[in-house]
Amino acid sequence: MSIHSTAIVHPEAVVDVSAQIGPYAIIGPHVRIGAQTQVGSHAVIEGDTTIGARNHIFHHASVGAAPQDLKYAGERTKLIIGDDNMIREFATLHIGTAGGGGITRIGNKNLFMAYSHVAHDCSIGDGCVFANGATLAGHVEVGDFVIMGGLSAVHQFTRIGAYAFIGGGSMVAMDVPPYCTAQGDRAELAGLNAVGLTRHGFTDEKIARIKEAYKILFRSKLGLNEALAKLKAEHGEHPEVQVMLDFISASKRGITR
Repeated sequence: MSIHSTAIVHPEAVVDVSAQIGPYAIIGPHVRIGAQTQVGSHAVIEGDTTIGARNHIFHHASVGAAPQDLKYAGERTKLIIGDDNMIREFATLHIGTAGGGGITRIGNKNLFMAYSHVAHDCSIGDGCVFANGATLAGHVEVGDFVIMGGLSAVHQFTRIGAYAFIGGGSMVAMDVPPYCTAQGDRAELAGLNAVGLTRHGFTDEKIARIKEAYKILFRSKLGLNEALAKLKAEHGEHPEVQVMLDFISASKRGITR
């Protein structure tokens, strides 16, 4: 274990022997840090926070702080972070609240650039990128391989589907379906994230079906329920299309159109 002499690590914290804690970092009593994780100088990790293996938390990051929620009354809630995440300078990731399930959960191999923010009770998948200043309000769900552009923001209780791309400066107030690009204030759909799908190994046939699904849902003159029924009847047997059907059918806030 490599802990700088100026770091303050609470004796009840659980730090793996292969972890590295930099100068002036502060590690609270209910923190657990996994193998080969690096914590930079002046970073603060507090709350009931569990961090997996090979994460890199840069200097001045704030991980596991109390939520910015006036209803929070100091209850014991959690932040759970997976493996291989990179949390850059001044990023802020908060624990959950009792009213939101009590857990903020972050998957694996995500990049949180400087000044990005994950509020209480959010759930983030794997392989996401949050550019500088990207902000999630409370209770937001983000699927796998989502890219959030710089200075974008997502309203509380909103969902972002897997492989979606949120343009820089966008204000997202309704659910963004999987595979889609959204941009603007308030954000509207601007097509498919075709480049992202190609980069993640989607075949031409799958991308073609997703494009057809997008046309039926958002470019036809059908009402949403009619479009869903048509899409299910014509392409519902394909898993990549079923993902869109399930996401839209489960929406509570409504779908970005």
